[in-house]
Amino acid sequence: MSRRVLILLGPPGAGKGTQASRLCAELGLPHVSTGDLFRAHRAQGTDLGRRAQEFMDSGRLVPDDLVLDMLFERVAQPDCVRGFLLDGFPRTLPQAEALEKRLPTGTAVRVLDLRVADAALLERLTGRRTCRQCGNIHHVQNSPPKIAGRCDRCGGELYTRSDDEAATVAKRLAVYREQTQPLQGWYARKGLLSEVDGERAPDEVFRSLRTAAAGMEAA
Repeated sequence: MSRRVLILLGPPGAGKGTQASRLCAELGLPHVSTGDLFRAHRAQGTDLGRRAQEFMDSGRLVPDDLVLDMLFERVAQPDCVRGFLLDGFPRTLPQAEALEKRLPTGTAVRVLDLRVADAALLERLTGRRTCRQCGNIHHVQNSPPKIAGRCDRCGGELYTRSDDEAATVAKRLAVYREQTQPLQGWYARKGLLSEVDGERAPDEVFRSLRTAAAGMEAA
C-alpha cells in the first residue's frame, strides 16, 4: 500500500480536533498539526523555530516554505512511513499547491471536509464556557453546568474566552470562508474531496469520516 495522507478541512468549531484524534487512533496514523510543530520548534530553540519566531516578532506571516520545511522534517520520521493526518494545513491555495509539489509521487491523498453552517458554528463556539481553574469546558446548551457559572469538575468560575466571543468568532469564520474554503473546489476538481455533514452527532460524523478514509485505503 502506498503512503497515504489524510487532510482534515473544516471551519473553527467543526470538531476537527476531536475527530482527528479518533481517526488517528482508529487508523494508526500520526496526527500532524502545524500549530503543534510551531510550538515544539520554538520550545526547542531549533533553527527553524528561530527563523519562524523572527517573522512572528515582526508581525509578519511565517512563509509557506518555512512551514513546509517544518512539516516535511516531521513526516520524515519513522512513525509517518505509512502516512499521516494533517490538521491545520493547508489553509490557502498556495499552500495546497506547494504541498502537492513536495509530496512524493504515488502518495495517496484524501481530503475530508467537515461541513457545518455558520449559524451552527456560532452557537457551538459562543456557547462555550471555560473554567478559569482547571480549563474544563461546558456548553450552555449541550453540557450546561449543574450550578450556573461554576465548573462541575472543580467548582471554579466559568467564563467566555475572547476567542469564543461573537465578534471574534464571526471574524474567524470570515477568514476561513475567504482563505480556506476555496480548497474545497480545488480538491474536488482533483477527485480527492469527501464531504461529511459535521452537524450530526459526533459518533455519526466519525463513522462517515472513517468510511471515507477506508474507501481511500481500499483504492
